[in-house]
Amino acid sequence: MPHSTRLASFSAVALGSFAVLFVSLFMLAAPSQSFAGCAESSSGGLNLSVGDCKPAKKARLVNGKAIAPASAPDRVKAVIDWANKIRNKPYRYGGGHASFFDTGYDCSGTVSFALRGGRFVSSPMPSTGYIRWERPGQGKWITTYSNAGHMYMVVAGLRFDTSMTPGNGPGWSENMRSTSGTFAARHPAGF
Repeated sequence: MPHSTRLASFSAVALGSFAVLFVSLFMLAAPSQSFAGCAESSSGGLNLSVGDCKPAKKARLVNGKAIAPASAPDRVKAVIDWANKIRNKPYRYGGGHASFFDTGYDCSGTVSFALRGGRFVSSPMPSTGYIRWERPGQGKWITTYSNAGHMYMVVAGLRFDTSMTPGNGPGWSENMRSTSGTFAARHPAGF
């Protein structure tokens, strides 16, 4: 084989190897979307998730008020802050639907108000509107659970709900409900 042909073959192999190396390094440096939600943490059967669906740190409950962990994203902290604003309001069927600001809240009005704080919704929605909202599955920080008759959400490991909580309206609880396939779990992308 002439010298120029061998040189061309070597150059093609070297260029191909460099391209593979470059693409490999780019893929390692590029941020993975696997953190966005636990339901999205799979790629072609290979689980890319670094952990489970629990937030990096759980919010604390102090006298019925949720305290966001310092590590929570700002939008998650805002959801918790807004939820705290209505945690002692009474339950009122249809409350929180004509306007985010109301004298009482039902289940979906409660969730809509809190999510508005984090800029995740622009208008209140009924529970059925959350059945196909955003992304399927549990999120890292926020998960809504909804069906045709009820809904609630879990934020930073605490449940925000209008039933099975203290009082007769919106409130926080460390106790989770059984969902057993009757609720659609959804989460905002990246959270």
